[in-house]
Amino acid sequence: MKNNFLLLLLLLVGFQSSFSQEKERLKVGLVLSGGGAKGLAHIGVLKAIEEAGVQIDYIGGTSMGAIVGGLYASGYNAAQIDSIFRVSDFDRLLKDYIPRSSKNFYEKENDEKYALTLPFDNWKVGVPYSYSKGLNIYGLLSKLLHNARHVRNFNHLPTPFFCIATDIETGKQELLNQGYLSQAIMASATFPSLFSPVLIDGKLLIDGGVVNNYPLDEVKELGADVIIGVDVQSGLKSREELKDATRILVQISNLQMMDRMEVKKARTDIYIKPDISEYNVISFNDGAEIIKKGEEASFVVYEKIKALGTNYKKPKLELCDGRIDTITIDDIQINKLNNYTRAYIIGKLGFKTGQTITYDRLKVGIDNLNATRNFSALGYSFEPAESGDLLKLNLVENEITSFLRFGLHYDDLYKSGVLLNLTKKKLIFKNDVASLDVILGDNIRYNLDYYVDNGFYWSFGFKSRYNSFNRNIKANVQTSPVFGIDGLNSINLDFADFSNQAYVQTIFKQKFIVGAGIELKNIKITSETIDNDTSFFKSNNFGSVFGHLKYDSLDNLYFPHEGWYFSGNVQAFLYASRKEDFTEFTYFKGELSHAFPVSKNVTIIGKVDGGFSIGEGTNPYFDFILGGYGFNRINNFDHFYGYDYLSLFGNSYVKSTVTVDYRFYKKHHLNFAANYANVGNKLFDSDAWLERPNFSGYAVGYGLETILGPIQFKHSWSPETKDHYSWFSIGYWF
Repeated sequence: MKNNFLLLLLLLVGFQSSFSQEKERLKVGLVLSGGGAKGLAHIGVLKAIEEAGVQIDYIGGTSMGAIVGGLYASGYNAAQIDSIFRVSDFDRLLKDYIPRSSKNFYEKENDEKYALTLPFDNWKVGVPYSYSKGLNIYGLLSKLLHNARHVRNFNHLPTPFFCIATDIETGKQELLNQGYLSQAIMASATFPSLFSPVLIDGKLLIDGGVVNNYPLDEVKELGADVIIGVDVQSGLKSREELKDATRILVQISNLQMMDRMEVKKARTDIYIKPDISEYNVISFNDGAEIIKKGEEASFVVYEKIKALGTNYKKPKLELCDGRIDTITIDDIQINKLNNYTRAYIIGKLGFKTGQTITYDRLKVGIDNLNATRNFSALGYSFEPAESGDLLKLNLVENEITSFLRFGLHYDDLYKSGVLLNLTKKKLIFKNDVASLDVILGDNIRYNLDYYVDNGFYWSFGFKSRYNSFNRNIKANVQTSPVFGIDGLNSINLDFADFSNQAYVQTIFKQKFIVGAGIELKNIKITSETIDNDTSFFKSNNFGSVFGHLKYDSLDNLYFPHEGWYFSGNVQAFLYASRKEDFTEFTYFKGELSHAFPVSKNVTIIGKVDGGFSIGEGTNPYFDFILGGYGFNRINNFDHFYGYDYLSLFGNSYVKSTVTVDYRFYKKHHLNFAANYANVGNKLFDSDAWLERPNFSGYAVGYGLETILGPIQFKHSWSPETKDHYSWFSIGYWF
């Protein structure tokens, strides 16, 4: 009994000691300010806090402080958050980068033609609502916070948390401690003009840094005894330093904060101010250095931090992988829309109720919706359901239906061109698009396109196009005489094409398109070099029917890294205005290319294409004409390295091209290409086309991806002619 009594006494003493220690442990609150990329310093501070064995009991954050703080409160430790930010592509996160695979064929053409798009309403040109909707950041947060997707009270997170946002209509502070965590964090981090405001409970919310960038009092109210505060705000800058819009916006936000911060700083028990004055709110490329600055600032007050420690070790939270982690969609709930049906939305998402999807698959669906540009805001959240999750979509229809678009291009065939475009949606029907391009420059051109988009059902449209250029064409040993006209070795040519089409088409899974239609085309070729009474140099009208099949999964049109492209076309010419020179004929052409990555930065692109005509009435107007690079391909004109523009021609051809592209320093490219071809009349009537190619050419080039489109330089040569050609082009091809 004596031993039992001693054991009981020891247990009571131990319990009392443990209880006393728990009672004496001070509750630690963490305040994380906003500051854009400078907020990455918070990660360095968290590393030091964990090293000191300190347990954080409450977290309050604003903007980037809300992002880092929200991840930490949901269970991630500092090392994991560090890893997340080090592998993030901030260029893509900050803008609404939509993968090419999420766009249908019409959207791909738009995004590969125009450099700038502005809203145009009531005959007034506006400015974009914001640089980005922030969907990529929102998607990343939703994926990372998968384990907290059903938490609606942020006090129930592993560490109680709140973040600060600003009601843009009232200018008042909104303390967000309930709701969908990803959405709350996104609202707090919505930097004005960079991201679109976030709609929560009927309130339009933006960056909390506008009203409270250092929520000290709010953390104290949660019950914190000690405050560790991390301040990554900038001081006021001089006029010499205010050289861009971002710095001016930050300065405006900071004007009312400076006086308040002096008071808050004095009330902060452990105040940490990293030395990050050389960085700005978009210095994400310097993230590693900024994180290190946070660690260095923490070790200045490390002994104070360590005094709060209890040898606490924060457990790891299993990282969410968007390719593996899945959600079972029990149901999809969509807010009421005026112009778009549930079937339309589900069709764009690409998945239905009852399916189990990954976060990457969800992102594809959201990208598909965003690519339509029919919605000014897209939000989503998850609610627990009987056998999975309820996906709640909150879509805001875009009230702007008219846009002005602009483009710029130069190449050595069409020369300089400035593209002006007016696009109008819902002109006649809810799902139609009318688009008019006018190209001003050395050669006046236009494109008119009216298209009723019925998605996966049969759609229909009308196109009208006028193209013109002037070119001096010289013959060479392989191609003399020019256009097969005896004695003609050089010619200055004026070419004009006026085409009108009516067509129907349908799309399968965003990548396939099948279409057919009728076309009326006028071609006029004139020259001052020779007598224009020659039958070839006369205006002629042609009537035809056509069909096409396309497949496109390339991730980039100009510098693909992976994907396939296939195009098959057939066109039967049934009518010509000059009947004495015409009998019916049909031409077929096809193209197949594949880009496959050899490494992260090296890609090999293989391409084969060819075409032929059948019928006795084949016409040199529609010969396959090869040569040059960098121009928008129309009719049967195509590129060919080693030969000048419009150098090789015939009513049949076969060509193969291999390109090796090396990408360096993000958007710069060096490439080498080799192409081989046989071109002639009735080439496939014998096996000669299978023999050694008659024409070959090689090119080395440099390319740069810019907001205007690709800037490309090619130097090419041919071993047959010994000729060298250098070509330069800038901007999207149109």
